[in-house]
Amino acid sequence: MLRIIAGEFKGRRLKTPGGRTVRPTGDRVKEAWFSILQQSIPEARVLDLFAGSGALGFEALSRGAMAVDFVENHMASLAAIRDNAATLKVEDRVTIHRMDAVRFAERLQPAQYDLAFADPPYATEDAAQLVSLFRATPFARAFSVEHAADVSLSGDDTRRYGDTAITFVYAP
Repeated sequence: MLRIIAGEFKGRRLKTPGGRTVRPTGDRVKEAWFSILQQSIPEARVLDLFAGSGALGFEALSRGAMAVDFVENHMASLAAIRDNAATLKVEDRVTIHRMDAVRFAERLQPAQYDLAFADPPYATEDAAQLVSLFRATPFARAFSVEHAADVSLSGDDTRRYGDTAITFVYAP
C-alpha cells in the first residue's frame, strides 16, 4: 500500500494495482520530488503520465493542485485510480485518460498544464522520448520524469536517489 505524504490527505492509503506492472515511487523519492516542486503545486493543473496507481497526481491534489489528468492504459491501474479518486472524494477534480502516455503527450499544446509528472517503465526509452517531446512542445511550466539513475536525460536538473533519478525540465 502507498500512502500520501503531506497535505489534505496526509497519511491516507492508496490502492495499488496487483501484479508487477507498476513500480511505485518510494516515499523518500516522492518526498524529495514534491519538496522541489512545492511552490508550483497550489492551484496547478497537473498531468500524471504513466500514472500507475495515481500516487503522484493524488499527492499533488493533497498539496493543493486544482485538478489532475491521469494517463494510463493498464486496466488494473485505471481501476486503482478510479477507486483512489472515489475514496478521497476527488472525482470532480480528476480526469482519467485510457491511452498510451507517449501518444497522449504527442498531442499536447504548449502550456496546457502547469505541472507534468511521468513515471514510465525503466526498461523503455519512454523517459527520453517524453523529454524530447517536452523540449519541442513545452506542455507544462515544469515537467519531471522518474527514471533509472544510470540513464542520462537532457533535462535542466537531475537528482539521484539510489537506483532512481528524477530529471526536471522547465519551459523556456
